[in-house]
Amino acid sequence: MKPLPHLLRTVSPAELADRLAAERRGFPLVIYLDGDGRQRIVELDGRARALSIGRADGSDVPLAWDTEVSRAHAILERVGATWTIVDDGLSRNGSFVNGERVHARRRLEDGDVIVLGSTQLAFVAARAGIRTTTTTRHGVPPVLSPAQRRVLQALCEPTLDDPFAPPPSNREMADALYLSTETVKTHLHALFEAFEIGSLPQNRKRAELVRRAFERGALL
Repeated sequence: MKPLPHLLRTVSPAELADRLAAERRGFPLVIYLDGDGRQRIVELDGRARALSIGRADGSDVPLAWDTEVSRAHAILERVGATWTIVDDGLSRNGSFVNGERVHARRRLEDGDVIVLGSTQLAFVAARAGIRTTTTTRHGVPPVLSPAQRRVLQALCEPTLDDPFAPPPSNREMADALYLSTETVKTHLHALFEAFEIGSLPQNRKRAELVRRAFERGALL
């Protein structure tokens, strides 16, 4: 399994949540950053056999901000169960996969990096379950016990559905996990220390724990 390019591995907690949700759906993905540095995900879910990539507004994968990309630059095309990139001379500056120029058509493999103009796009093949597509801004996650991981998962679960959802209360987590509120508090205290946020004000700890858990890939 190839790692993604560094530019695409460092993402915000909300973007990581979006990526995890897309991976759970099990389709191949193309991931890239737009002109404002925001993550964009294109799911290749089988409803279309071909998707256009280019600077034109009507492109299926629009790269309007990149002046080195042609209006009609390349095509992502499904051949059976395989996705390919096609550049048969439409583009002015060419298309590259893993540093090699595409001549006509090239089969895409998991982790391939496509470069069009100054834009990098990563191809992620469909997988059973969740793969690790990110590294983090703050290094590897701390080692957690199974019980701590369950509490952390319950704390972060709402964010997977809504990146702006507030963390659940101790009572809500206790009910969901069939634990006492005191047990939840004990595990949360250990998690605060493990993620080095024990010194923060109490009203900020839970939201910061959610943020750091996503940034460090602790739920993957």
